[in-house]
Amino acid sequence: MSSHSVDLTRPLAADASAAPHSASGEAVVTHDLDAVAPPPRPARRWTPKRVVATPAAYDHAHGRRIIELVEAQGIEVERLRGNRLTGLRGENDRETYARAKSTMAIVVSPPSRRALQPIAPSADWRFDLAEGCPAHCQYCYLAGSLSGPPVTRVYADLDDILAGLADYAGRGTVTSRRVARRDEGTTFEASCYTDPLALEHLTGSWRRAVEHFGGWDAPVQLRFTTKFDDVDGFLDLAHHGRTRVRLSVNCRPVTTRVEGGTSRLEDRLAALRRLALAGYPVGVTIAPIIAVPDWRTHYGALLDGIAGAVGGVPGLDLTAELITHRFTPGSKEVLLGWYPRTRLEMDEESRSRKHGKFGAVKYVYPADTMAELRTWFHEEIAARLPSCRVLYWT
Repeated sequence: MSSHSVDLTRPLAADASAAPHSASGEAVVTHDLDAVAPPPRPARRWTPKRVVATPAAYDHAHGRRIIELVEAQGIEVERLRGNRLTGLRGENDRETYARAKSTMAIVVSPPSRRALQPIAPSADWRFDLAEGCPAHCQYCYLAGSLSGPPVTRVYADLDDILAGLADYAGRGTVTSRRVARRDEGTTFEASCYTDPLALEHLTGSWRRAVEHFGGWDAPVQLRFTTKFDDVDGFLDLAHHGRTRVRLSVNCRPVTTRVEGGTSRLEDRLAALRRLALAGYPVGVTIAPIIAVPDWRTHYGALLDGIAGAVGGVPGLDLTAELITHRFTPGSKEVLLGWYPRTRLEMDEESRSRKHGKFGAVKYVYPADTMAELRTWFHEEIAARLPSCRVLYWT
């Protein structure tokens, strides 16, 4: 990548056909963004400092809708002459990456994103309506996969993306054919490389996706997860139970220390309740599970908070997905470059070294710690959230 421009036809993250939704582990240049990240506090709607649109974005109805929505909020949209974005280069790497982090590009999805990839154990298929996120989570799973400065890309060809999903119905292997989850139908995960609600006020893309699945009379389910609480625009939609919204939650030492720019835990739990009362299948994604000091007390308080949030909801359909903290050499290097004063533990000596499906090295908790965590969570969820189904542990 040129130091003076970004090719917006290239995906933000590494090619998913090589390593779907996983940090690459390759050597990368580090960039100190510690001063750029906002401290943990109640989230405000993201206002990008710069919004650009490629020429092709104007050829799509949804692209024009995004442009109108952005301009209605008083944000100027710059029409590019081609697919390269200039003007990001700052006086140093920190300034360059800060400019990228505050930039949104309205683009057409690259061909590699239109061919869906499996996303086990979460869902049958992964599809993208955007890439990039304005939050500053210091364990960001996207970090090791970045192909350049983190300009958030939102896709103008939404209608084509949604229309193409029908070809994949009934063809998955995670929920489509597995007895334990067959009731979910063919599942489509839409939040691997972004947080939907962080961008929804600028795009309207996830509202349209929910409406699309709501009108799709078939055993299918849209899935997305978020750390934000701005869900009121979804409550009145005719979702017909074909969208499962999961709130990404964690114990308080994690949410208050390493999840900058996201909604407070109590606000996420309140959003969970509003969605459940609106008839949505809902879930919690507890990720990443971190063995902080006195973790049983802290995660016990989290489970009690979830129980309180969903208590008394009629017809509750609640799931949990449990994901332990792991990192790769590449993601650690990037994250320490972004947040050199982070308090997130990433000590290879205290971890077990594993090789992923595609050969990338990752560091996970040792087997005894993993077993202790897994046993505790399964037992405590059964006791405190008896109606909750645990979909997977990883």
